[in-house]
Amino acid sequence: MSAQKKVAFYTLGCKLNFSETSTIARSFQNEGFDRVEFDEVADIYVINTCSVTDNADKRFKTIVKNALKKNENAFLIAIGCYAQLKPEELAAVDGVDLVLGATEKFKVTDYINDLSKNEMGEVHSCEIEEADFYVGSYSIGDRTRAFLKVQDGCDYKCTYCTIPLARGISRSDELQNVLKNAKEISEKGIKEIVLTGVNIGDYGKGEFGNKKHEHTFLELVQALDTVEGIHRLRISSIEPNLLTNETIDFVANSNSFVPHFHIPLQSGSDTLLKLMKRRYLRETYDNRVEAIKNTMPNACIGVDVIVGFPGETDALFLETYNYLNQLDISYLHVFTYSERPNTEAVEMEGFVPLKTRNKRSKMLRGLSVKKRRAFYESQLGNESVVLFESENKEGFIHGFTENYVKVKTPWNPALVNTLHPIKLTNIDEDGMVRFDWLKEPSLN
Repeated sequence: MSAQKKVAFYTLGCKLNFSETSTIARSFQNEGFDRVEFDEVADIYVINTCSVTDNADKRFKTIVKNALKKNENAFLIAIGCYAQLKPEELAAVDGVDLVLGATEKFKVTDYINDLSKNEMGEVHSCEIEEADFYVGSYSIGDRTRAFLKVQDGCDYKCTYCTIPLARGISRSDELQNVLKNAKEISEKGIKEIVLTGVNIGDYGKGEFGNKKHEHTFLELVQALDTVEGIHRLRISSIEPNLLTNETIDFVANSNSFVPHFHIPLQSGSDTLLKLMKRRYLRETYDNRVEAIKNTMPNACIGVDVIVGFPGETDALFLETYNYLNQLDISYLHVFTYSERPNTEAVEMEGFVPLKTRNKRSKMLRGLSVKKRRAFYESQLGNESVVLFESENKEGFIHGFTENYVKVKTPWNPALVNTLHPIKLTNIDEDGMVRFDWLKEPSLN
């Protein structure tokens, strides 16, 4: 009998990619493959690509080289957003054998009857209009949390974004299938589920293959809150124009949803928001933050922001900086604008030099550190519940409270994937929060 074939995976990009990688990995395991870590020797290496930033594109070649160092005869497969947008470009990279587009990636095991190396990468791609069906996914690689995909694609036309070109139209999983997947996750002992998608606030569109909404995001949230065995539900990222007061009010009083929102802003300048073709202006964002803080004063609010977008003058950047500085938020995810082919922004005037982009990025990252510190300080003295992670980091175990305060305590493997009531006490030199046990854990 031949030895069991081994497969390894590398994921670039977002939580959605991680959920899809995990689902694709399970399809390999169902076919008899043994999954190993990417830094181990494998017969097949699958790279799930991203194309949100230029950096993700460049990393692909390095990842391919690292895989071939482990096994020069390994069969290399590229899937994901970059594989849909630039399949020929990836196929031309030395060592790549197979490139699968948006509709083919979930059928990858159908393409690997022969693992002989190809002189040139074989491409199986599609016109993005064909990516109009939905494939449910969730990740279970982490013992403490799972990423549950509820929606895919996007109908928005933001001028900087290639995601609609890479993933197609907005479409949703059927509500009953979402609930089934959530139940499966909870039965595996995973304590936290993070809802993910491209534009999850648009949930319900395309649920049964039609354009109209069969359900709303609020109805999804309400239904998930009734699933037994789920300790925590977290909303990963939701557009401000799609986050309703009704959803905020429901989360504030729900059984399982935690007080943590990640809401993309992209710019604090209405001028730039219009150029970006975002579907809101600053006033809407103000209202979202105010509504959250009125109902959940201790809620954590994360913000996506882009620097260096065409037309961002010094004055407009300072408008964004000052706006974020006064806003009652908890941290920033800062993205440096990078030119993407086939987007409107590429043709826009007002090019921002790379040096200026990097300087602005550094300023906002510094502001993020300040914001997170201020948020942590505001939580000292509060009682909370921590869910501990699975990694030993220099002799400590880390965990997160419901509202995403990161805590640490000396490593004890018995704490992994357990929930404990604590009182936040002080911030250490690493910027993480220490605590007192409200109930001393009984651990083996």
